[in-house]
This record gives sequence, structure tokens and C-alpha cells, in this order.
Amino acid sequence: MLWFVLGLVALVAGAELLVRGASKLALSFGISPLVVGLTVVAFGTSAPEMAVSVQSAWAGQVDIALGNVVGSNIFNVLFILGVSALIVPLVVHQQIIRQEVPIMIGASLLLWALAADGGISRWEGFLMAGLIVAYTVFIIRQSRRETAAIKAEYDEAFEAAPSGWDAHWGVQILLILVGLGLLVLGADWLVEAAVAFAKQLGVSELVIGLTIVAAGTSLPEVATSIMAAIRGERDIAVGNVVGSNIFNILAVLGISASVAPGDLTVAPAMLAFDLPVMVGVALICLPVFFNHSLITRGEGLLFLALYVAYTVYLILHSTGHAALSVYSTTMSFVLPLVAVILLVLAWQHWRQNREDNDA
Repeated sequence: MLWFVLGLVALVAGAELLVRGASKLALSFGISPLVVGLTVVAFGTSAPEMAVSVQSAWAGQVDIALGNVVGSNIFNVLFILGVSALIVPLVVHQQIIRQEVPIMIGASLLLWALAADGGISRWEGFLMAGLIVAYTVFIIRQSRRETAAIKAEYDEAFEAAPSGWDAHWGVQILLILVGLGLLVLGADWLVEAAVAFAKQLGVSELVIGLTIVAAGTSLPEVATSIMAAIRGERDIAVGNVVGSNIFNILAVLGISASVAPGDLTVAPAMLAFDLPVMVGVALICLPVFFNHSLITRGEGLLFLALYVAYTVYLILHSTGHAALSVYSTTMSFVLPLVAVILLVLAWQHWRQNREDNDA
């Protein structure tokens, strides 16, 4: 427990220093706050996932490496957006609905397809890493055409001009180096603690990766999105989660598979359940986001309930609890019903918009 907490603190502190140093350095070189927000900050909040998954893949703890990414993506949408929407209903920018969410869904489906043969090879890792480079170049070029309102929001969030004690480039580079060091150290401690947890609790490393490690490495996203929601920067709150999910799949798993001694073996349980859940969570964003271009408090509560339901299933399954059969049967009726309701609401909204436009 001590090493887990120390590792978690080191990861969060390292991510904070890395994001602060890198974003300030980028601003010092004249890069716009919008580009910094879409790249450095969104990707920087996924630095703990990167550190833990790469360390795990290198050390041969493949279940933690994969479980961390898949679990984080589920946690990001259901828990972080759920909590943020409960604080204040989240406005979803049309670009996120039309572009980023489909890209997130495409990345999720790609991961599921690559894992279908039971493993992710080094060449498949190179493919995903190449896609994140292409995506980053694309959004940087696209950001030049963003509206003045969006640019102003990012100016306010990330400061158009660096100022304060970390305004000097030397301090910014030092922050980046210290942040990277803490990430490496924290990842090592967290992975060792996670393996010990799995042995002590009698559950698989995959379950630990999907739950404790995934939630822990997602703390920077939690802080960023919740603070953005409180401050009224609701585009940033949603964009941070979607951008981080894309980065988790393409960059974190791409690099992990590229540096691993062998293929990343995908556990049958993940292939049969967790990957489909991750894809389903990505797909559920479309009807929710499309409905009034808003995540309401009710939908935020629904997201949280779905995350609780998913976590309860993992616990029941990993412990072989007698209630698992009844719980699974109940969820097999509840989840399709939820999906149908969301699709009907989205269709009604689309129909209403069409009638309004025709009028």
C-alpha cells in the first residue's frame, strides 16, 4: 500500500510538472494556447498511463499494461465525464461530435481488431504510434481555423503569455526533466505494488490493471476535467477526455507494443468482455453528445451508474461470487435497454432539428 501511494503521488506530481514545463515552454516559443491545450495538455495528462504501461510491457506484466489503457478509457468517459457533468452540464463542441468522437471510436475498433488474434505485435505497435503522429499533425494544422471563442477559452485556461516563476526556459526544461524522472520512478513503484496487490487479494493482474491502476493513472484527467468544468471551460473538460482516450490507445499502447520484448498477449477475458465494453463506451458517446450537444446531469449520473455496474461485475467475476450469474443476467437486459433509450432520444433530437431547419 505504501509503495502504491508513493508511486501514485510521484506519477501525479510528475505529470503536473511535465505538463506545466512543456506547456510553458511551448508558449515561450510562440505556439498558441489552443494547440498547447489540444496536444501538450491532453497528451500530458496521459503521461502516467504511458509510464505505467511501458514499464509493465518492458517488465513482462502485459495484463497490467493492457488493463491500464482499457480501464483508463472506460474510467475517463464514464467516471470523469459523469462527475464533471454532475458539477455543471457539459457543452459538447460540434467538432468533438463530428470528428474526435468518431476518431476515438475508430481507434477503439482498431485496437479490438488488432487484439482479435490474441496479441498485439511490434509492427502493430508501430502502426498505432504512426497514427498518433499523423493525428497530432492534423489537429495542429486544423487548429489554425478554430473560432475566436474557442481560442479565447484556451487563452484564458493556459495563459497566452508565460509569466511567473517558471517563465524562464531553463526552469521549464528543469520541470520537464524532473517530471519525467518522477514518472519513471512512480511507474516502477506502482507496477510493483499492483503485482503485489494481485497476489495478496487473489485476483488477476488484469483486474488490478483495469480498476486500481487505471483509476490511479487517470487522476490527472480527473483534476483537469473537473477544474475545467468548475471554471466554465466546458469544451476543455470534454476535449481532454476524448483526446486522452485517443492518445491512450494509439500512443500508449503503440509505444508499449513497440518496446515490449515480445507480443503483448491479450487475455481471453479482456478480448471477450473488457475490449467490447471499451468500444461500447466510446459508441455511447455519440447519442449522448449528439442529444442537444450537451451532457446533462442526468446523463452524467447514468455514466457514473454504468461505471459502478462495470466495476461490480469485475469484482464478482474475479472472486467467483455466487451472485455473478444473476447479476450478469440482469445486466444483459438493462444495458441494451439503456442503449435503445439513448438512441431514441438522439433520433428525436435529430428529427426536431430537421423540422426546425425546414420551418
